Amino acid sequence: GHRVNRVWGWDCHGLPIENIVEKELGTKSKKDIEDMGVEKFNELCRSKVLGYVSEWEKTIHRLGRWVDMKHAYRTMDKSYMESVWWVFKELWDAGYIYKGYKPMHICPRCETTLSQQEVTEGYKDIKDISVTAKFKLTNAKEKLDIDSDAYLLAWTTTPWTLPGNVLIAVGEDLEYTIVKFEDAQYIVAKDLLMANVEGKEFEVIAQVRGKDLVGLTYEPLFPYYADSENSFRVVTADFVTIDDGTGLVHLAPAFGTDDYEVFKKEKVPFIQHIGMDGLFKKEVTDFAGMHVKPVEDHMATDIEIVKWLAHNGKLFSKKKYEHSYPHCWRCDTPLLNYATDSWFVDVTKVKKKALELAEDINWSPAHIKEGRFGKWLEGARDWSISRQRFWASVIPIWQSEDGDQICVGSVEELKTLSGQKVDDLHKHIVDKITFEKEGKTYTRVPDVLDTWFDSGSMPYAQVHYPFEHPEVFEQGFPAECIAEGQDQTRAWFYYLHVIASAIKGKPAFKNVIVNGIVLAEDGKKMSKKLKNYPDPNELLEKYGADALRYYLVTSPVMQAENLNFVETGVREVYNKVVNTLWNVVEFYMMFADGRQTTDDGQQSSYVLDRWILARLAELKKVVTDGMDAYNLPEASRPIMDFVLDLSQWYVRRSRDRFKSDDEAEKNSAVETLGYVLLELSKVMAPFTPFIAEKIYQTINNKQVTTNSAAESVHLVDWPAVDAKIDTEVLENMNLVRKVTEVGNALRKEAGVPVRQPLSSFEIPSWKINEDQVFLDLIKEELNVKNVGPDVLIGTESYVEKILEGSQGQDKFVLNTEITDDLKKEGLVREVVRAVNQMRKDQGLTREDRVVLSYKTDDVVLASVFTDFR
Repeated sequence: GHRVNRVWGWDCHGLPIENIVEKELGTKSKKDIEDMGVEKFNELCRSKVLGYVSEWEKTIHRLGRWVDMKHAYRTMDKSYMESVWWVFKELWDAGYIYKGYKPMHICPRCETTLSQQEVTEGYKDIKDISVTAKFKLTNAKEKLDIDSDAYLLAWTTTPWTLPGNVLIAVGEDLEYTIVKFEDAQYIVAKDLLMANVEGKEFEVIAQVRGKDLVGLTYEPLFPYYADSENSFRVVTADFVTIDDGTGLVHLAPAFGTDDYEVFKKEKVPFIQHIGMDGLFKKEVTDFAGMHVKPVEDHMATDIEIVKWLAHNGKLFSKKKYEHSYPHCWRCDTPLLNYATDSWFVDVTKVKKKALELAEDINWSPAHIKEGRFGKWLEGARDWSISRQRFWASVIPIWQSEDGDQICVGSVEELKTLSGQKVDDLHKHIVDKITFEKEGKTYTRVPDVLDTWFDSGSMPYAQVHYPFEHPEVFEQGFPAECIAEGQDQTRAWFYYLHVIASAIKGKPAFKNVIVNGIVLAEDGKKMSKKLKNYPDPNELLEKYGADALRYYLVTSPVMQAENLNFVETGVREVYNKVVNTLWNVVEFYMMFADGRQTTDDGQQSSYVLDRWILARLAELKKVVTDGMDAYNLPEASRPIMDFVLDLSQWYVRRSRDRFKSDDEAEKNSAVETLGYVLLELSKVMAPFTPFIAEKIYQTINNKQVTTNSAAESVHLVDWPAVDAKIDTEVLENMNLVRKVTEVGNALRKEAGVPVRQPLSSFEIPSWKINEDQVFLDLIKEELNVKNVGPDVLIGTESYVEKILEGSQGQDKFVLNTEITDDLKKEGLVREVVRAVNQMRKDQGLTREDRVVLSYKTDDVVLASVFTDFR
């Protein structure tokens, strides 16, 4: 067999822990942390990381997850962080690391950049305000022969960026209209004219192309950067559309990728009127110190901008609207698109290789491969890996004053360069380490690494590769299987794959199981505040972990779909699987003492034994096939059907055999059931580990087995799939059950309970008529004397049902005539039922003998006691 090292891991770094510490300290900004001291802050973070370990261990153990927590890796440990350095240097040496300056999303509260994936996690629908501003032309007479005041109308959804405006972009081939309105003329895209001046009286003066507007100049909207050279003019850009707005786009290079690209092309001054903390700089005198997107009221500053524009005659219109806006995934602060420098992994350079390697990965469900993961990988941008924070792995680059850079890939390398022994690789330690080389002093660059870089380095760092255990790493890489939520298609799965593609030329994993999100019953996100979900601990106490596990593993959540969690679903699993199966076990235990079973089951010739063994073989094959395909719902769902078949058909129809005075017949039933339960426990072990173990131990303690039982069901071999399955007995039994289903439906229609015997039931000429064993089963189940074609003779009292079959119509006819003799037999059953209920109420066992007396004035009932004594 194979040993799977189920080693637990703790993600220790990043904003989640920092935010916890900040809340306890009451810090409001990054500066507060720097004033307190990075060393003190980081040590507080270290102390909080493992604060919930005991709760995690208790819950994981209770849920039946068999993992090694004693040897868990921790991303904050020196050995793990050293391997992260090695991964970084591998990327560096291969030319995949570079430093760049470009607009990207930042969190102004955390004062750090965020990756593309982190941004996607925090989108929320909010109400915001948009404005159309009036930019007064300064050369309208010269360029367009306009004598009156003339304005460009530019629309924006981010009014706070307007003080940083340097250019206005138009579409080169788009058509624009010059209209006269209230003694001034305005320029707007022709197709957007009515959307902007609807309800106003205006006159169309002229039509022009966007290229005709190039070279127009205008007064700065705000006075703060009015002396900027080569600015405040109209240019063309291919991203300008007429989908909304005015067809003229205000450009502020510091706050948008498109804006920044035009800035580089047009060589205009770079204006960044906002700090990394999201506050207006002091030169923006009217708004200095104001936050551009306050958490408590994100429109407040934009409204102040609108007021200023209106007061200065530069507002054309304003409008509130609802849209999806990114927020910090940890602190919930509105993000800003902000130009800054960052270290990047050049994903575009490795993308082709990553796409090719992705073809070798098996996904469950399969659509994720070309869907969420494939599309994300195809559209992947360069990965911003630097963060301007504190508690994280550091970027292991030391730089001299003249810009020379040395990437350090190990503790030993740093010791060789600096002569200092290093016991901790966190920022507050390594930032103190400098070294001299060729007359230059090198200090570490200030940024730390995105925590997803830690996560993406996990295959190597968990075993301290390549510094230790190279053979362990090589044996386990790529991983056979990983499992996580669908959000990780853009996170952990993605970063693992990018890094492995770049440094190993292999995928990091071979198979992936992707789950969806478990939501509250009403479809909303589970919330402690709303208390819209049942307490997990109470669920475990009421139904046990097996019921919860099976409910989840068979649900759509294991097919990357969302699940509205319903407690009744767990209760149903408990009743139909756990409780039903244990009732079967208890029934078995009544008869099992000292009986022997073989490794391959009792080779009984009795049809019900043959059928349940064939069903077991069928189940093992379906479950094994599902597991081999990493399709857990496909593997697990058939188990419930099998348990119900075992209980409601096999055991119920075999009860008399278990009580038989014929030892051979009794042994056959008991040994078959024992074998089935033992094998079933092995099949169920991955899904419902607790009852599987209980059954396994119970069978091995109650029954003499010919094999030496393993210590636990979780240590035995996976049950082998039978080379040949008795499909004939399966097909015939399916027909038998179909017949009995129709028969019971006809009894119900006629109002005749099953306890009342009937004379005959006519069925189609199916092949089961050729075997009396199957007909006897139907007779016993339906409590009729005769079953088969052409058995309905001389009665007009009957009910019938016609079904469409493969060979035409199938006719079923139930004779409902009740003779005196049949009535007496029915009364016998009623008496037996009543007596058994009395025995049960008295708590008597099968071995307890009783004296039964009766008194009745009913002649027929009295004859029952006489004739059927």
